[in-house]
Amino acid sequence: MKRYLTAALVVGVLAAASVAGGVATAVADGAADQQPSTVEDFSYPGADQIFADTGVRLISGDGHVLFADCATPRTGDIGLVQVHSSQAIGAKHDGVICFKVTETSGTVQVQIPAVFEIRGDGYAPGAGHKVKAKLTTDAGAQSTVDVNPSGSTPVGQGTGPGAAPTTLLQLTANP
Repeated sequence: MKRYLTAALVVGVLAAASVAGGVATAVADGAADQQPSTVEDFSYPGADQIFADTGVRLISGDGHVLFADCATPRTGDIGLVQVHSSQAIGAKHDGVICFKVTETSGTVQVQIPAVFEIRGDGYAPGAGHKVKAKLTTDAGAQSTVDVNPSGSTPVGQGTGPGAAPTTLLQLTANP
């Protein structure tokens, strides 16, 4: 009888070890099957290709202010925010770069040199998004200007003779 108990005990221990090993293997296999977590860094998708094609450096954004084809027709009284540069950049290399604001708030970080004017996306009085533009001079002096929602806002050299050239760093739409 003692011999049967010893044999049963050995079988039980082996069975338990086998189950524990299987669980450990299943946990390890499950961990290996899991995808790494995704961390959104808000890098602008396709930025390298856009830069190669247009000379426009798109850095990041939240997806609510989008680089757009300037030929995009407006919807009612809302069109595109137009950034004007004295450099031959943009899709037609004419210095015009456009952005579509898709929500009441959004942001896009860019590097667009020699900007002299930014036109809001509204085409009627009271229409258009409220947009702020963050700019810097070559000397590093930064400024933020409110863009006229339905008109043009001069910046940098567009503000008058002797004004410093500016690089657009960010467009931010707010309600």
